[in-house]
Amino acid sequence: HGQVYHSLQVCSQFKEASSMLKLSMQCKDFVVGILDLCRDTEEVEAILNGDASVQTWPEHPRPSLSRIKLAIKYEVKKFVAHPNCQQQLLTMWYENLSGLRQQSIAVKFLAVFGVSIGLPFLAIAYWIAPCSKLGRTLRSPFMKFVAHAVSFTIFLGLLVVNASDRFEGVKLLPNETAMDHPKQIFRVKTTQFSWTEMLIMKWVLGMIWSECKEIWEEGPREYVMHLWNLLDFGMLSIFVASFTARFMAFLKATEAQQYVDLFVQDNDLNNVTLPPQVAYFTYARSKWLPSDPQIISEGLYAIAVVLSFSRIAYILPANESFGPLQISLGRTVKDIFKFMVIFIMVFLAFMIGMFNLYSYYLGAKYNPAFTTVEESFKTLFWSIFGLSEVISVVLKYDHKFIENIGYVLYGVYNVTMVVVLLNMLIAMINNSYQEIEEDADVEWKFARAKLWLSYFDEGRTLPAPFNLVPSPKSFYYLIMRIKMCLIKLCKSKAKNCENDLEMGMLNSKLRVSHSSQKNKMFESLYSKHGLDTRKRCWKLHVVQISMTKMNPKEFQSGLGLGLELTS
Repeated sequence: HGQVYHSLQVCSQFKEASSMLKLSMQCKDFVVGILDLCRDTEEVEAILNGDASVQTWPEHPRPSLSRIKLAIKYEVKKFVAHPNCQQQLLTMWYENLSGLRQQSIAVKFLAVFGVSIGLPFLAIAYWIAPCSKLGRTLRSPFMKFVAHAVSFTIFLGLLVVNASDRFEGVKLLPNETAMDHPKQIFRVKTTQFSWTEMLIMKWVLGMIWSECKEIWEEGPREYVMHLWNLLDFGMLSIFVASFTARFMAFLKATEAQQYVDLFVQDNDLNNVTLPPQVAYFTYARSKWLPSDPQIISEGLYAIAVVLSFSRIAYILPANESFGPLQISLGRTVKDIFKFMVIFIMVFLAFMIGMFNLYSYYLGAKYNPAFTTVEESFKTLFWSIFGLSEVISVVLKYDHKFIENIGYVLYGVYNVTMVVVLLNMLIAMINNSYQEIEEDADVEWKFARAKLWLSYFDEGRTLPAPFNLVPSPKSFYYLIMRIKMCLIKLCKSKAKNCENDLEMGMLNSKLRVSHSSQKNKMFESLYSKHGLDTRKRCWKLHVVQISMTKMNPKEFQSGLGLGLELTS
């Protein structure tokens, strides 16, 4: 077990030095070769699980797969995509569903469809009997994946249904108002939550609870290391902000309605002069303030909907056809982020320069381009897509020097951005796509393994919003945790009492045992030094094994660098 662990560790150390890239690849080949030598499932499990002392849930024992997690962390893709490794993962993926694994795609689709139809009933059955045969089936990674995917699909369906009443256009124009009765405040009607929005809020609360449990189990540092977690956090935060702003608008409109009900006697509000803070909530949309909470809520909600649909890409690696496409898309996004560093530098340089040039000519141009920072940003950004005009640099006055400098800067900007940087980005994307296509099977299996591992951990069986209702199993685990905390607390108090009683005895024997302790200290330091030396020797041994096919000069140079890394 230790050989695989140290090889992966050395692989990560070599990766940090460009001169040791070859040794890093040899370490990867070494751990893959160990899997090639496995003769049965028992040996594969021993290598993939690593330390047998890692604790698992006693009620539902499941291999820890610590070596696979380490390989994913260090991106040793060939090790994860190895047939022996994939076979072990596939066996665990269909845990308690061995018969379904051999079935055709049509049968699997029917199983998924059955889960989609009966998800509420399956959740109720799991609440009642989580340890039954059905409960064990629902805890299998495949069923957890299907349940969460179905739940998220329903959530996306609710987002679509919530907008369906406006597919053919709105009946109420921005300058019009409509009330159910003459004394009703217009904004009370527009800020009320519909039944679809109430269901969406329940789903959002369920997903927030699931994210909180994930942060508790993995820790904040490990949580933020995954980009999908950051996407979930951003999406849910925007949903919460949107509904909070909407609720604030509803409260203000309700207060205005209460004022009308208490102090206005006339049944027609058009014949009554209301205070400004109350009359505002009777206005049509065209008269609302830009900072109105309802307007802010609608803008945030639109962003959250876009992020929600982009979340579909998370489950695509489970499919052999869409998985490589999703991987290419993810690599493209990374290339765009790298490109943005240079893009922002060039963009800011020309934006500030053009603004300084034309900021004195506000009202003296044929259009407001470059006269303000906002207009400078808009003009230069849309110029990348050919949507800005050359007249943006022309002045109404005969200041040819300023105008000519504007022509030159605007031309240099378009050449730099469109001809150079955009083509550079296209080349980067093509290069990334070619790298993925050359080893598409390994890339897809590695991404699929990362997806599978997220469902192997115990817990989070029920998806949102069914996870909001605690099951009897949750109460049992809570009681056991409280019991363990009390036992540890009692043991610590008893240990403190024993330490107080023994303190006098230790003080009396301190001088007598001082010399012997000193000798033991030197012995322990020597032993520790020997242990560290053995570890370093083992790392060098891995390097030597990996370099047996190299010539003597390459071996000596690699050995010297290995000594530097392991010292």
